[in-house]
Amino acid sequence: MSRGAPSGVTASPSPALSAVGLARLSDAVKQRFGVQLGESKRSLVEGRLTRRAVKLGLPDLDAYVDLLCRHGSPEEWRHAESLLTTNETYFFREAWHFEVLERLALQQGPRGVFRVWSAASSSGEEAYTIAMVLEDLRRTGRGPEWEILGTDISPKVLEQAVAGRYPMDRAREISEDRLRRYCLRGTGEAEGHMMVVPELRERCSFGKVNLIHPLPDVGLFGAIFLRNVLIYFDVPTKRKVVESLFAHLTPTGLLFTGLAESLHGVCSAQRMDGPGVYRPGGG
Repeated sequence: MSRGAPSGVTASPSPALSAVGLARLSDAVKQRFGVQLGESKRSLVEGRLTRRAVKLGLPDLDAYVDLLCRHGSPEEWRHAESLLTTNETYFFREAWHFEVLERLALQQGPRGVFRVWSAASSSGEEAYTIAMVLEDLRRTGRGPEWEILGTDISPKVLEQAVAGRYPMDRAREISEDRLRRYCLRGTGEAEGHMMVVPELRERCSFGKVNLIHPLPDVGLFGAIFLRNVLIYFDVPTKRKVVESLFAHLTPTGLLFTGLAESLHGVCSAQRMDGPGVYRPGGG
């Protein structure tokens, strides 16, 4: 007699994904999102999709891949999209970039409007970090008015960004002064959470953009953040995305990538100003 699950109990799916299943999923995800999976991302894929397969009562991850590729509804693809493309993030991650941003805004001074695009904004921590830096300059008369656009491929994380509510552990790198000025501490049922103040939330707009598709007409920006997302793309997709974003920078604008990411061999029409900081030009 087989040692299956007891009657009435659904067995947990195997966390292992076959080579064929991984290849099928990788092809489908690359076509839809431009994200490059593969053997190096196996543990990430298996870790993130197992819980979803459990919830759907499927016997293994290959069955979940089959469901997506054969019968996947738009809603189920949205679930997979969110699971596979969302990164862990927090306020003031890779803080050096915000020092560079501050210097860039100071160069413009208290005139005009400084526009920043958080192009892979996830749940919004990056966009609101940018807002805190720029508002510090504006309110003290040292920097310009500002606008921030945050975009992502996942509607789920964009909803979180619009709400601006986060666990306090994601605010661990925010200074006490900025916490008092720009964040509301949760009490009661919201204990252990914080919310970005309305004055900042109302000046940050969020929307869905798939970076591998033709970009919408969003104008020019003094800075564009594209951090910790290029690692998911192959070289041709990286080149396409980076060149599209460079076209939306002002002549003095900067493109920020993750500190561990490089545009070497990706795009020649740029020059590096520091780790993860690039500007159009070079050759």
